[in-house]
This record gives sequence, structure tokens and C-alpha cells, in this order.
Amino acid sequence: MKKRMRETLGLTALNLFFIVLCFLTLIPILYALRVSLSGSNSLLSSGLSLLPEEFTLSNYLAVFTGEDILTWFGNSIFLAAATVAISLAVSVPAAYCFSRRRFPGRRLVLKWLVLLNSFPAILSMFAIYRLLRPLGLVNHRLGLILVYTGTMAVFSLWNMKGYFDTIPLEIEEAARMDGATDLQVVTRIVMPLAKPSVVVTALMVLIYVWNEYIYATTFMTGEANYTLAAGLYALQATEMRGSWPVFAAASIVVSVPVLVIFFLCQRHMTSGLTAGGVKG
Repeated sequence: MKKRMRETLGLTALNLFFIVLCFLTLIPILYALRVSLSGSNSLLSSGLSLLPEEFTLSNYLAVFTGEDILTWFGNSIFLAAATVAISLAVSVPAAYCFSRRRFPGRRLVLKWLVLLNSFPAILSMFAIYRLLRPLGLVNHRLGLILVYTGTMAVFSLWNMKGYFDTIPLEIEEAARMDGATDLQVVTRIVMPLAKPSVVVTALMVLIYVWNEYIYATTFMTGEANYTLAAGLYALQATEMRGSWPVFAAASIVVSVPVLVIFFLCQRHMTSGLTAGGVKG
């Protein structure tokens, strides 16, 4: 009884700790929401209420009518969709091959990929610019897609390889004994089991492209080519003359699509799907 009571108290304390931690992480979001609903251009207030004293929705109206945020949305959506599609199309087959096949140079290639991906992005800016400029890909979305894909394909490969390594080989061997071809094993057995990892990898790539700022501002110029990250900076720096409520409203609007996609995909983020897949 004492042991069970101690375990219950420990679990309760741990749950309370994480609940408090969640509330603490919500404070900046609630603060940004409050500022976005404020009619005064001020970051400070005397009250602690969620709603400001001068409540208004004009800041959200200004975001959609006074700026090119819809254009920035379109640019970010196009870049994110293309990068996610290409990264997964390249990394998923490569990750499966690195997980299941043993060929000369396999370990060396994996080490080189980790080494190349470990350098900070800012160190490669000049080299990437020198490569893209002769091809006419500077200030072009295709150039940015190539940069993003080259960055995230390595991450996706390693993330997917780690998950493929956890799928027992006995499942594939049993399918082959039942007459399944290699293509059927991959498409009907492996990929359905790897769905959680694919979803998580796609979300990580999406979040990276959605929030990326350095490459977007370096290789793309002009408001018509801005992504959301670059547009938000321009919104606060010049266009809206430092309007903090409009900037906060734009930040909230930009965050909503990623949150919606995350909650829609959350049910697919499960683990241990293969725990009972092989009978002893």
C-alpha cells in the first residue's frame, strides 16, 4: 500500500509539474493575443486580464487588407509543399535502402551526410549564392526549394532510417514467404507501419520551411517574393511603422495553419505499431 501510495503521489506531482509547465509556455502566446486585440500601440499594460482595455479587431483587418500577407502565404505554402514532397520522395526510398541493404561505402556515406548537415547554415551562404547565381536561381523560388530540400532531405533520411531500423525484418520475411514481391512488401507492409514517422518528418520539414528566415531574406528580394518570416520582419521594421498590435495579429495568423495541420495529423503520431506484429 505504501509503495502504491508513493507511486500515486509521484505520478500526481509529475502531472502537476507538466500542467504548470504547459501554462507557462502559453504565457507568450496569450500575451501576443492580448496585444493583437489592443487598440493602443503599446506592449505594456496595467491590467492582467486577457482582453485589453481598448478591444478592437481592426489589427486583424489591417493584416489582410493593408499588406501583402496573402501573397506571402501563397509563397510559403508553395515552398513548404514542394519541399515536403521532394524531401520525402528522396529520403524515404534512400532511408529504406540504408536501413535494409548492406553495400560498400554505406557507413562512410552516412557519416558524410551527418558531417555536411552539422555545419551552421550561415557558413554555407556564400557558397550557395555562388552556385545559384550562374544558374539564375537567385531571387527565384526554385533556388529556395533546392536549398531547403538539400537541407531537410538529410534530416528526413536519418529520421526515417531510425524508424525503419525498428521495424522487425521478420515481418517482411513472412510477407515474402506468403508470395509478396519486394514492391508489395514496401507499399503494403513497411509504409503503413512507417506512417507515424513519415507524418512527423513531414511536419518537421513543414515547420522548418514555414519559419525559415535567413535563406528567405538572402536569396529573395521584393515584397512579392517574401515568405511569411521575411514578410513579418518587413511588417514590423518598415511598412506598419512599428505597429506592435498589427505585428502581433500577423504572428497569430501565421501560426494558425501550422497548428491546424499539427492537430489534424496528431492522431497519426503513434508509436509501437509493430510491437505485436510478430508472433512468437
